[in-house]
Amino acid sequence: MKRLTSKKVKEYMAWRTDEEFTHCPEATAFACNEACYEFSHDNANDLLKLLFFNDPVPTLHTHSYSFNTATGRHVIETIKQYYYEYEK
Repeated sequence: MKRLTSKKVKEYMAWRTDEEFTHCPEATAFACNEACYEFSHDNANDLLKLLFFNDPVPTLHTHSYSFNTATGRHVIETIKQYYYEYEK
């Protein structure tokens, strides 16, 4: 499984967008890694892309005709839940 670190989160967000990353990179990495484990997915970076840029994750069936599926919404909400739990 490819895990995320706070450094990787910062680097990817700087590469992908020119906007300042205002969220906690440690909490973001933790949340994506935990959700990756929960959903038995092999790449936490895919979940980072889903959360911030709404990129589809075909192996998790997160999109259908470019819209979020119920599974996709559940994955996003789970990541957000882990993020806010870690941040507390």
